Amino acid sequence: MIKRVIEISSGPARLSIANRQLVIEREDQPRATVPCEDIGVLVVDNKAVNYTHSVFTSLVDAGASVVLCGGDHHPAGLVMPLAGNTVQTERHREQIDASQPLLKRLWQTIVTGKLRQQSVVLRDVTGSDEGLMELAARVRSGDPDNLEAQGAQRYWPKLLGKEFRRSRDGPPPNNLLNYGYMVLRAGMARAICAAGLIPTLGLHHRNRYNPFCLADDLMEPYRPFVDLRVAGLVAEGFAATDLDRSSKQRILSMFSDTLEFDNERSPLLLALHGTASSLVRSLQSGTPGLALPCGLPLRDTDDERS
Repeated sequence: MIKRVIEISSGPARLSIANRQLVIEREDQPRATVPCEDIGVLVVDNKAVNYTHSVFTSLVDAGASVVLCGGDHHPAGLVMPLAGNTVQTERHREQIDASQPLLKRLWQTIVTGKLRQQSVVLRDVTGSDEGLMELAARVRSGDPDNLEAQGAQRYWPKLLGKEFRRSRDGPPPNNLLNYGYMVLRAGMARAICAAGLIPTLGLHHRNRYNPFCLADDLMEPYRPFVDLRVAGLVAEGFAATDLDRSSKQRILSMFSDTLEFDNERSPLLLALHGTASSLVRSLQSGTPGLALPCGLPLRDTDDERS
């Protein structure tokens, strides 16, 4: 089943549960309901939203994640299922016991995949990839040459203009990127927990204050899908200093994009689970075999040709 990403950004609103359905009530609007089992991620980005306790328990029981945003639209909290897999203990042990050579080769695969995705996005938006595909071919185990950072130095000025600097606290369109990455991170964290892995224990990212290091690792090749949406908004003249409902919807719609993934076609939200599952197989076999997205989202014309 393709899960949905639900965003609540207008208020006041009240969320409750009735008959395994999320109930959304707003003044002067019809009562709306969504089956809990259909929800992959619920994003609440308005301080005037009230909840019943069962909203959180019912959604996590159904395997959903809940992202709670602060006044700056950044995530202030993430509610996740505590036990996402029946063999969780076994998976945790495999993750903890993974060798450093394996972790470095997995990170090599991730950086290579990210650079390749950045390459196809740049070529689609600007007509040139600034040599990113060539950089991707040179990534070594553990990325000791930091080609990921070298790629970023080429990528961002070409994609969003010479004056643009990627920074979480920077001016727009950094706010759009932050929002997209935030929801992507929640989706990846959900997939990691569903696969029975520890989201805190990363392959490359190490931060004692970061509970989602592994999500930050595995989402890297997916970031360019957010970048592509944001570049489109910028090209259309989006210049607001704050996020609006239309731009959020445009970014969130990426989760229903169809991707080429592991020699098949898959919606992006399901592809995240495929990547997490492929990490499990890699840890079990001791051989890096991550399944990562390949190329741009498929367009209607691509489907017609197939």
